Amino acid sequence: MITGIQQIGVGTADFRKSWNWFIEMFGADVKILEDDTVAERMLPYTGGRAQKRHACIAVNLQGGSGYEIWQFSERKPQPCPFEVSVGDLGILAARLKCRDAAAFHRELSAKWKDCGPLGTLADGTPFFWVKDLYGNWFQAVERKDVFIDEKRNAGGLTGAVIGVSDMERSLRFYADILGYDRVLSDTEGPFDGSGFLPGGERRCRRVLLGHAPFTGAFADLFGPSTLELVQALDYTPRKVFEGRFWGDPGFIQVCFDVTQMDEFKAFCAAKGHPFTVDSCPDGERFDMGDASGRFSYIEDPDGTLLEFVETYKIPVVKKLGWFIDMEKRDPSKPLPKFLFRMMGLVSRQKPRP
Repeated sequence: MITGIQQIGVGTADFRKSWNWFIEMFGADVKILEDDTVAERMLPYTGGRAQKRHACIAVNLQGGSGYEIWQFSERKPQPCPFEVSVGDLGILAARLKCRDAAAFHRELSAKWKDCGPLGTLADGTPFFWVKDLYGNWFQAVERKDVFIDEKRNAGGLTGAVIGVSDMERSLRFYADILGYDRVLSDTEGPFDGSGFLPGGERRCRRVLLGHAPFTGAFADLFGPSTLELVQALDYTPRKVFEGRFWGDPGFIQVCFDVTQMDEFKAFCAAKGHPFTVDSCPDGERFDMGDASGRFSYIEDPDGTLLEFVETYKIPVVKKLGWFIDMEKRDPSKPLPKFLFRMMGLVSRQKPRP
């Protein structure tokens, strides 16, 4: 029922500045949707009150997951009151794919100051860290697969790094619920010796998880992904979103594209992780801008939010009234690339004030 990671949510203090940065640095310039209304269905995580917000979902057509960029419109966003460091509980980083890590490092370093040094992962894959303009961590990892070749180094997002308090418990959760049951590496030692990340010298257990191939309408665009779970072994972690609202600055959720939401709801409940939010419990539709669907949330064992979205309708060429009705097609059949190329032609964004 899961077809891939659809997007990772990034709460921000300035919607436009963040999106401009992701366009310029990471090529997230194709708008799937944009909405500036009230988030009425997230009350458990927004202080029991509906909150007005400005949000968009944007992708890079080289392939990978997208970004949900999110800002409160009437409430002052509350940043984390402490410096997030290695081992804290929550989404610590988003993984970004690039076709040539060394070339992408040169490209980014020429225009952005917060890039860490080149390194290699446990399996020898080249990578480096970069912080965005609000201090969120991204791990740029070399991967050669490309969905639509636009001659760029940067692709979309390809997973996340998540801080956990009990590795064995979290491994069971991510395998049983999400299907990330393939252990690609399992190591202990200092997390990062470069000095770039706060707490990087801490001793941690790190487990990198993969999955069996996903199938579905968007699976080819999203591509394979990994989740790295990190448990600090000599540090008492803090919760990144303790005392704050969903949508405040930082990584707010990892979102998975799903089909058969009713069946998935029953599956999660049977596993002991019932939905904490269900946008459409009675079969109604949830509209976000020009798209519609149904979303839900569960929490991992440490309270990190995971979102699931079943898409019903997405725009291709809004001016012509051209939409894709997902309910009228085989959910296991990939969407053709020409539709995404068309989205790129009509929905590509440039940085703007």
